[in-house]
Amino acid sequence: MSTVTQTQDPATGTAVTQLPNGLSCSLPADSPLARLLRSQRTWAGPDAKQRLGILQRAKSVAIVGASANPSRASYFVGTYLLQSSDYRVYFVNPNADTILGQPVYKSLADLPEVPDIVDVFRKPSDIPSVIDEVVAVGSPTVWVQLGIWNEDAARYGEEKGLTVVMDRCIKIEHARFHGNLYLFGFDTGVISSRKTAR
Repeated sequence: MSTVTQTQDPATGTAVTQLPNGLSCSLPADSPLARLLRSQRTWAGPDAKQRLGILQRAKSVAIVGASANPSRASYFVGTYLLQSSDYRVYFVNPNADTILGQPVYKSLADLPEVPDIVDVFRKPSDIPSVIDEVVAVGSPTVWVQLGIWNEDAARYGEEKGLTVVMDRCIKIEHARFHGNLYLFGFDTGVISSRKTAR
C-alpha cells in the first residue's frame, strides 16, 4: 500500500514529506499543507488474508462500548455475532446490565476468560486507554470498529505487542469471509454450491 510519510527537522522547522511516487518536498512544519499531509493515513494494519486468519483463530469476542440500543452499530454487530458465528460473545459496558439477553460486564478485567478479540466501539480519543486495558488482560487483538480511526493509538497498540485492526466492521469482515453478506443484501462474490461453515 502506498503511503505518505513525513519527518520533521526541529532545527530548521521544516517537514520533509515523502510522497508515494518517490518524490519528496520540504515545507514549513506549521504550514496548512504540512498539517494536511500529517493527517493522511499512513498506517495500514493487517491485510485481508491476515484478518481472515484472526477471525478463524478466534474463539471469543468482547465488545467494548456495547449498547442495548437497537439502533446502535454495536447492538447490530452483537446480534450478528451471536446468531451467525460460533464465538463466545461478551458485552462490556459499565452502564448496562444486560444486552440481547446476555450479562454485561463492567470491564474487560471482569470477563470470565481472556477474549481473543476485543472489538471496540468507543470514540477515537478513548482508544489508547482501551488498548491499555486490552494489554492488561492479555488479549492478543484489538479490533476498532468501522468509522473509528486513531493512527497514533494503532501504532501504540502494536508497540505493546497487539495485533490491531482499525476502521473495519467485524460483522462485515466475518460475513464477507464466510459468504454470508447475502443475508444483508450484498453480493458476496462467493460462487459455491454449498453453504460455508461458520
